[in-house]
Amino acid sequence: MSRRILSGAALACALSSSAAMAAQDCCPIVELRQYTMYPGKRDELISLFEDRFIESQEATGMRIAATFRDLADPDRFVWVRGFADMQKRHDALTAFYYGPVWQANRNQANATLADNDNVLLLHPAFAGSGFALDGLARPARGDIAASRLVVATIYYLREDTLAEFAAAFRREMAPLLEGRGARILAQYVTDRSRNTFERLPVREKENVFVSFAAFDDADAYDRHLKALAADQRWRAMQAAAAARMEGAPQTLRLAPTPRSLVR
Repeated sequence: MSRRILSGAALACALSSSAAMAAQDCCPIVELRQYTMYPGKRDELISLFEDRFIESQEATGMRIAATFRDLADPDRFVWVRGFADMQKRHDALTAFYYGPVWQANRNQANATLADNDNVLLLHPAFAGSGFALDGLARPARGDIAASRLVVATIYYLREDTLAEFAAAFRREMAPLLEGRGARILAQYVTDRSRNTFERLPVREKENVFVSFAAFDDADAYDRHLKALAADQRWRAMQAAAAARMEGAPQTLRLAPTPRSLVR
């Protein structure tokens, strides 16, 4: 949905309506996309997205795993889409962005977007750590959004410490977080593959570990944070993690939109 794709002859593309995805993970490759909207335009884009851009993207072989409102920023829309591999990513994005649905609706969509280049290309941190979507049915248009809170934490790491941090998170941090009330949904790390669809830029210089966790509601998350703050083991883990980081973690408090699979 890049503002850079504004013109060009339509390509004749016919791709399979589904791609082979690993059973234990939604997708071997995912994009975490954070869009900044023009003031007051987020709900307009979400309505358009859920009506026109979910099935039409999935028909090309990609998977729309999650769509969220950022609770801390009324002008931010966050979403995750996945692919079977980088070649299929190229094929699916080409089919969609040069296809009839995007061509018919791109002006309306682009008019809501102040910035849509904040994109991280990721893969599951280890086997089975991606979103597990098998068996989930897409909510119908008009369904009520889930009340659950999803928290995404993005850890910015030095390249030489990324694998070490991921292992430590899996071994030590995740069990403690779940013991304090979090439900870990997925864990991803930076993917270093060449961007196969250059008209949609990605943040190629980042080294990140991204964790998604679910909570029943905001009160449950507040209790979780208080429990962590009182836990000496967590404070020690945080100190060890800080030595591997290039900057402070980014925390996104997210509310699933009505048709999000992750909810």
